[in-house]
Amino acid sequence: MLSLSIASPGTAVTFLRGNASATSTSSSFHGVRIQHQVASRVPAATVSSSRKPMAAKVVMMSKREAELKDIRAKTTEELNEEVIDLKGELFMLRLQKSARNEFKSSDFRKMKKQVARILTVRREREIEEGIGKRLSRKLDRQWKKSIVVRPPPSLKKLQEEEAAEEAAEAAKSA
Repeated sequence: MLSLSIASPGTAVTFLRGNASATSTSSSFHGVRIQHQVASRVPAATVSSSRKPMAAKVVMMSKREAELKDIRAKTTEELNEEVIDLKGELFMLRLQKSARNEFKSSDFRKMKKQVARILTVRREREIEEGIGKRLSRKLDRQWKKSIVVRPPPSLKKLQEEEAAEEAAEAAKSA
């Protein structure tokens, strides 16, 4: 808040802006008095830092724990295959975004987090086996070179649906 008063001998004119009830600090300069109104602030401890209620956080944490159990139950080869599939799905999403097709932007974040969780479990297993960071990166580079490129599951599903539609149309016309 800002308050401005012009002081001259015998008269004083005050211009107020905002609420004048708050605490003020002032300074004067050649007869012009400037007051800054400082509003009192609510302590940070009373303001909640999160947007979601506590029950929603607990549900999300339990979902995450269940998801991690599922990931840990898989073999390393299955995890590698799932990483390849998820990375392919991310690529498809990027293509849809660049082509300005409809897509769910939240899928980017979900898939990235899923890939990160899988890679974390993979690294945990490497640590249990005693594989160091340097050797892990070397093995990872070798694994990436050995990947055979294949279409992601969503694209396979689309192709199968299109083939089924074409077969249905061919059956109708015959």
